[in-house]
Amino acid sequence: MAGIDEKAGQLLDRLEVDRTLWTEGSMPAATPLTGEQLGMVRVVDAAAIDETLDKATAAFRVWRHVPAPRRGELVRLFGEELRAAKDDLAKLVTIEAGKIASEGAGEVQEMIDICDFAVGLSRQLYGLTIATERPGHRMMEVWHPLGVVGVITAFNFPVAVWAWNAALALVCGNSLVWKPSEKTPLTALATQAIFARAAARFGDAPEGLSQLLIGGREAGEALVDDARVALVSATGSTRMGRAVAPRLAQRFARAILELGGNNGAIVTPSADLDLALRGVAFGAMGTAGQRCTTTRRLFVHDSIYDGFVARLKAAYASVGVGNPLEGDVLVGPLIDRAAYEAMQAALAAAQAAGGVVHGGARVGEGASFYVHPALVEMPGQIGPVLEETFAPILYVMRYDDLDAAIRLHNDVAAGLSSAIFTTDMREAERFLALSDCGITNVNLGTSGAEIGGAFGGEKETGGGRESGSDAWRQYMRRATNTVNYSDTLPLAQGVSFEI
Repeated sequence: MAGIDEKAGQLLDRLEVDRTLWTEGSMPAATPLTGEQLGMVRVVDAAAIDETLDKATAAFRVWRHVPAPRRGELVRLFGEELRAAKDDLAKLVTIEAGKIASEGAGEVQEMIDICDFAVGLSRQLYGLTIATERPGHRMMEVWHPLGVVGVITAFNFPVAVWAWNAALALVCGNSLVWKPSEKTPLTALATQAIFARAAARFGDAPEGLSQLLIGGREAGEALVDDARVALVSATGSTRMGRAVAPRLAQRFARAILELGGNNGAIVTPSADLDLALRGVAFGAMGTAGQRCTTTRRLFVHDSIYDGFVARLKAAYASVGVGNPLEGDVLVGPLIDRAAYEAMQAALAAAQAAGGVVHGGARVGEGASFYVHPALVEMPGQIGPVLEETFAPILYVMRYDDLDAAIRLHNDVAAGLSSAIFTTDMREAERFLALSDCGITNVNLGTSGAEIGGAFGGEKETGGGRESGSDAWRQYMRRATNTVNYSDTLPLAQGVSFEI
């Protein structure tokens, strides 16, 4: 049977990725499934970064004049190419990011869905006609393309997050430069090859409309600091956001920041406990706890705590952990050793703070890092509970008053996703009104957002919004236009200035 490196090579060949880009470089690409090396990826240098940004600027100057519905046609073709390549790209996501098969396929489907959304949007970039106080005048609000859009993505969603940004940015008339995670360069190369096929079918897309910067921190810093880049959408840790935001603000560039998420859920006495069990289990264990929307804190009412937590422990004990290429498992590997060590440090801190740890042990040995998801019963929201650890750790706490539980839920630095499980309408509405997160759910978990709604959060999550709703506005600039079609010149606010 072919090794994982050979399988990855076969997938890259089928996806028509130039072999020299991933076999003749200096940066290793590896798989968390086994830890083995998959290739050596070619890295950009300073001269290549400068050339890339020059090309992106030139492409924007052409693309901005293409009618928006025509721009939507390119995105439609990209969606078609993604449909044809879905199985191969999904398998590559599994190999390079460690996701189980259904999650890898789901990520590519998310790319397809945002393309469909953006195609419709290309005919709906609406402005406003605004009532004016001056007779013989018309006032309107118009949206224009913004410029070069830089996209910095993380390993846990190696292709979908780029697509959220790319599909919208393209129909809005912008060019793209993508700096993917150093941990997942192969999926980025494959995605760019798929886009190139769509561009070739489109026929007259300008050169440099969508480009990659494969490299380390210096490539991301180039996007952040270069005046040719009008907007940077960056996904990563809050620590990364603290570095990126001031540098963009220094040059008055726009930022979309998708940062940490210490997400919480509440299970009330009225909840459908079967539904809650499934929602909490997927939210906490899906993607091996490596989603920004992973459920990390759980507040269970004291009257149902013992029975519900016993069922949750049983689910944790029975969940399949292993290589998703070799068996029917629900939890794949952590991305690397650093993630495993961070998980173990958090569990040790939880025990020191009085927590009772169930699970969390490593499965197997070698260069890959599989772990049993950990459920930790905590005496309160203290110590590591207040911090996001990017691993499958669920901290469980009792509560007896809903308002107090909501206050605890909100009393963390991040504000991304939240959930309540209840059949009491008043409890549901109260939580929707008081949760301070950008995503607030009733009777479903914190993970699994769909593309129709704007995605993002508040506080240390960064405040950015991507994907659906009116997130498109961030990729455009607004102009208020006033036309005087009279033969007089009345001034606003009754000002008189006669000469």
